[in-house]
Amino acid sequence: MYDIIGDIHGHAAHLEALLDQLGYRRDGAGYAHDDRQAVFVGDFIDRGPAIRQALAIVRAMVDSGAALATMGNHEFNALAYHTPAPGRPGEFLRAHNDKNTHQHAATLKQIEGAERADMLAWFRTLPLWLDLGGVRVVHACWDPAGIETLDAGLGRHGGVSDGFMAEATCQGTDLFNAVEHVLKGPEAPLPAGMTYDDKDGHARRRSRVRWFLDPVGLTFGQYALPALELVDDQPAGMVSAVELYPASAPPVFFGHYWMTGDPKLMSPNAACVDYSVAKGGPLCAYRWQGETELRNDRFVTVSIAKE
Repeated sequence: MYDIIGDIHGHAAHLEALLDQLGYRRDGAGYAHDDRQAVFVGDFIDRGPAIRQALAIVRAMVDSGAALATMGNHEFNALAYHTPAPGRPGEFLRAHNDKNTHQHAATLKQIEGAERADMLAWFRTLPLWLDLGGVRVVHACWDPAGIETLDAGLGRHGGVSDGFMAEATCQGTDLFNAVEHVLKGPEAPLPAGMTYDDKDGHARRRSRVRWFLDPVGLTFGQYALPALELVDDQPAGMVSAVELYPASAPPVFFGHYWMTGDPKLMSPNAACVDYSVAKGGPLCAYRWQGETELRNDRFVTVSIAKE
């Protein structure tokens, strides 16, 4: 059985408290459980005060077999930020502009030199999704077409190599679009002239959407993730480029979306475990017991006043 754990973002004390609450015991640098396995949905770095410690716990658990882990968009972005752009001396696959550097600043400050190189090398070993038979785990969106494209790209480039990263960060390629969906979530344009401010105060003209729900009968605002009241008078039928996750498919777990409030299911077979620990929310897990229809009482959270 699996305990699926949400975005950590360098909050090691929250992670330790959550693992304690879930019944894991200290095992060297990590934790272990007698009959359960943790599964991390990615986004281990950036924002938080204890990135080194959080990574040490996750890596030790993965190395010992006590946990599995997928890559988050922050790990992908870190690889792009530190990978030189071919044919463009002095430039990198992810631009070193103010916005990108600010997002990555906590990691840049806390992890340097050989330790940073080791961290990045480990990121390259992380799977971009996990299909565990009765349950699926991905950072942002289970997109079958995108996963097929990523699988082909990984095979073509020999894994998450510099060549893979170069193609995956080249806007307009199929591999770029697959990463955008699987690690960052599908988006739809807002009606003309409309914008909203995201969690970091940036104006956005596109909204992430609820790819696990049928948009028929919903407004655009209800189909947006998070919900957007400013477009509650627009039909969600205008969204056409998102493949619906079938109700008959295995349960799927993901992070990424900065949810707030008490954890609850997104649909009977879809659950988000990111409840904004990096913005003062709890660290969240779901204790999966093998059920095909998920239950709200399986969520477990921990909150710490200050880390």
